[in-house]
Amino acid sequence: MTETVEQSYTRITTLMHQAVDREASDLHLVPGHSATLRVHGRLLSVGDEPLNSVEVRHMVESIVPEAVRVRLDSQKNLDCSIALSHEGQDRRFRANVFYSQGEMCVCLRVVPVEIPTFDWMGFPQALAERLVHLTNGLVIITGVTGSGKTTTLAALVNVLNREGASRIITVEEPVEYLHARVSSTMITQREVGRDVDSFYDGLKYGLRQDPDVIQVGEIRDRETARMALSAAETGHLILTTMHTKDAKGAVTRFVDLFPHEAADDVRVQLSLSLRAVISQHLLPAAGAGDKRVLALEVMFVNQPVRIGIRFGNIDSIESAIQTGKRDGMMTLDEHLGQLSKSGRISHETALRFAKDPDALRPVASKRK
Repeated sequence: MTETVEQSYTRITTLMHQAVDREASDLHLVPGHSATLRVHGRLLSVGDEPLNSVEVRHMVESIVPEAVRVRLDSQKNLDCSIALSHEGQDRRFRANVFYSQGEMCVCLRVVPVEIPTFDWMGFPQALAERLVHLTNGLVIITGVTGSGKTTTLAALVNVLNREGASRIITVEEPVEYLHARVSSTMITQREVGRDVDSFYDGLKYGLRQDPDVIQVGEIRDRETARMALSAAETGHLILTTMHTKDAKGAVTRFVDLFPHEAADDVRVQLSLSLRAVISQHLLPAAGAGDKRVLALEVMFVNQPVRIGIRFGNIDSIESAIQTGKRDGMMTLDEHLGQLSKSGRISHETALRFAKDPDALRPVASKRK
C-alpha cells in the first residue's frame, strides 16, 4: 500500500533524527539499498529492507521545499537546504537530489548547529588567521567531495564576521551555515537557485554591493573563474573551493577551464592574483569510531610558485612547496608524518594517502 505524504514525511524525518543522534555526516536514500548513514567515514545501514524507487521519491517530495519540488523532473541534479527541529533545536541539512538509472536518490548532509572551531576541525589557527587577513587576492580550498571544504570556508568567514568592520558576501549552493549578525559587520548570504541564478551572477552583482570579502561556494566553470580573477585583481579577497586532489591540481584545473589559446594570459593573471591553496583530506582516525582527521597540504604563492604558475611548470610548483617551509608551506606527506607520529592516524593510513610512501617508511624497512 502506498504511503501517505504524512507517513513519508515521518519516515524520512525519523531517519534524519537518527543521523543527528548518531553524529552522522550524511544520510543516503538510494533505491535497492537500505537507508544508510556515514558515521566517521564508515557506511552503516539503518534498515533491514532495501528501499524502492516509489518510497524514495515520496520521501524526497515530502521534505524538499515547494520551489524545488516543481523542478524535480526537469532538472536531474538539485541542491537545497532543509530545516528540522530536533529536541527543540533547529537543525539544517544540505540535500542533493539526483537520479541513478532513472530512479530518484538523495544524499542529506548534516550541517552542524554551530560553525566548528579550528581546534575541533584540526585546522591550524595561525594558518586561518593568515588567510583571512590577506588584503586581497584569491584563496582556494581544494579537496575531494566530503573533505570539509565548505566547513573550512564557513570557519574562515566566521573569523572575519566576528572581528567586524567587513562587508562580506557569500554565494552558496545551498546556504549551509548561517552566520550570526554582528553589529560592526554586514554579511549577506545568497543561495544559488533562490537568491541568484549562478555563482557567476553572484560574483558579478556582488562586486556592485561594496564587498571587502566574497565567498564563492565553488569555481567550476569558465565564467565564474574569469569573474573571480577579475574580483581578486580589483582589490577584493575571494575565498572559494575547487575539486582537486592537491594544491598544484587547483592551478592546472583553473587554467584548464579556459580555451587553450587563452592559457598563457590566464596563467599570468593567476600568478598575480592567487595567494594560497589549501588542499584537504579527511582520513580515518587511528581509534575505531573516532571522528576523521584532517590532513593538509599548504601552498602560499611566493616567487618560485608564481614563476611556476606563469610558465605552466607544475613540477616546479611541487618542488616549491617542498622547500617553502619558511614561507609557511607544508606538503601533505609532512603532515601525514606528523599525524602518524602523534598517533592520530595509523601508519598504514599515512602510507596509503602519501604522495611518496617510501619517504614515510622507517629507515630499517627501506634497507630490507
